[in-house]
Amino acid sequence: MKKVSLYLSLLLATLSASAQSTDKLQQQRFAGIDKIVDKVLQDWHTAGVAIAVVEKDKIIYAKGFGYRDYEKKLPVTPNTVFAIGSCTKAFTSGLLGILRQEGKLDFETPVRQYLPELVFNNDDLNAHVTLRDMMSHRTGLSRYDLSWYYFGATTRDSLLYRIRYMVPNEPLRYKWQYNNFMFMAQGVVAEKLTGKSWEDNIKTRIFDSLGMSHSTTSLQGFKVEDASLGYEVEKDSIVKKVPYKNINVIGPAGSINSCVNDMAKWVIAWINGGKSNGKQILPAAYVTEASSAQMPIGGGRPGKEMPDIHGGSYGLGWMLSTYHGHYQVEHGGNIDGFTASTCFYPSDSIGIIILSNQSGSPVPYLLRNIFSDRLLGVKYYAWSDTAVKQLNEMRAKNKGDKKNDTAAVAKVKGADVIRKDLKDYAGNYANNAFGKFEVIVQNDSLFALLPDSKEHLKHVAYDIFQTYNVDKETGIDSTAGGTKIKFNTDINGDIASAEADLNVKEPVIFNRIAKPIPLNKATLQKYIGIYLFGGMEATVHIKGEDQLMLDVPGQTDYTLVPVEKDKFSLKDVQGFTIEFNVNEKGDVTGLTSVQPNGRFKADKKK
Repeated sequence: MKKVSLYLSLLLATLSASAQSTDKLQQQRFAGIDKIVDKVLQDWHTAGVAIAVVEKDKIIYAKGFGYRDYEKKLPVTPNTVFAIGSCTKAFTSGLLGILRQEGKLDFETPVRQYLPELVFNNDDLNAHVTLRDMMSHRTGLSRYDLSWYYFGATTRDSLLYRIRYMVPNEPLRYKWQYNNFMFMAQGVVAEKLTGKSWEDNIKTRIFDSLGMSHSTTSLQGFKVEDASLGYEVEKDSIVKKVPYKNINVIGPAGSINSCVNDMAKWVIAWINGGKSNGKQILPAAYVTEASSAQMPIGGGRPGKEMPDIHGGSYGLGWMLSTYHGHYQVEHGGNIDGFTASTCFYPSDSIGIIILSNQSGSPVPYLLRNIFSDRLLGVKYYAWSDTAVKQLNEMRAKNKGDKKNDTAAVAKVKGADVIRKDLKDYAGNYANNAFGKFEVIVQNDSLFALLPDSKEHLKHVAYDIFQTYNVDKETGIDSTAGGTKIKFNTDINGDIASAEADLNVKEPVIFNRIAKPIPLNKATLQKYIGIYLFGGMEATVHIKGEDQLMLDVPGQTDYTLVPVEKDKFSLKDVQGFTIEFNVNEKGDVTGLTSVQPNGRFKADKKK
């Protein structure tokens, strides 16, 4: 009995010593790092950040820094909910990995066999694009991000419909090009094959299985006490609150909200071959495949300053590279008010999650590297200080370039001349791959009304304007100009379209479309009659209840679309309008056909 007691005492002492040794090791690894994090937040004027580090199957570090509510000084905790943006992509592709394991799909079959509604711009893509192509960004389509971001839709099907108008700028599987539409479409594939929404699939198959109780897939996830607000930095140092961006419609590409404690569970599963607490959540074969190169990104050649950081390939929802000789699997995420980084080193069984409440912030990536250096035993490098220095140098250069650009425009004679009547630009503009916007005149200024925003159009030169966002609370943000818009004229000198560089192959043309003016049959009656063009008679009549038609002998019948009082455009015919001439009594006496080659009058036959 004494021997047993002695053995137990020795065992407990050994375990205690081992635990103390482990604690001491962790203290050494993270010694002073909290102060470094605080300084990084200060350097970049970041409201708050949450960090978790995992090793093998345990969380070894989880802390919050700064504020989830900057104004009220409410602190960030490891359970504070942030938007994770494109870190969502690994969840969506992971869902497809689960469905493949169940025999519901494979990655090599042309995707239209699962989703016929997905139509591409040419026959080659329609016949050959697979889920693997979509998961690894190699379909040949460029980003088209501004289509969903500025010209949002109400349903995924309506966004899916736009893809047929998106012109590829590269052949299939030729070049890596990031595309959120392809990940949204993956979510729709899952919906069609399971009969459940993408949101429900992610919750039941991943969140619930991993115990990610703080994670959600929509804006509803921010309706909890420990949710972070979103922020941005304006004028280089002012922390400004940003409204939540509703991206539910493109959700499979980036709408998940989570906390570092939950994301740690997700990363632990990836480090351990898809297992969590002994249960297989993701297929092991899929985990290996998804974190292996599927498509080179390009530009991964080692640099002189950092020869040990190189690579650049994409797996399935993950970016892959080499960090000081260690295989790195990572993905970032950006959406209004938030930036995130999810990273793990499978060969080292280490994972790092950084969630911040700042738009377009370098902080998660800087902190990821700082923590990686500590955990991997890499020589110290001043990541944040170096980045701050580079940013200041870039700002100084851009300031000088802006002055030169302004001076160059000023030297062009007549460049500052603007049309006398701003209403010439007013109207509705549309593009099938993007959507619609309206230009209005307000207080002697031009504005563009988009589905989710309002932009001030500031004159630059000729018919060229630059956009400046209009904040609902503070008004026009004049600190940073956005996209330039060039208005084009038809042969009559009227504004016919607007074009803008929206990061696709060619400038995007938005054709001006007539804004329908509802007219009833009684109102249209006055236009009915025969009109004499010299020796030719043209007839105006009503078709159905409210459709005015123009019949010209030897030509097709034209549908007249009301655009102004007594003025109609010809449907599907650009550059032609019909203006009815009305006397003081309100009687129609004739019409004028405005054409590219002139104006032609016709008297109404009595």
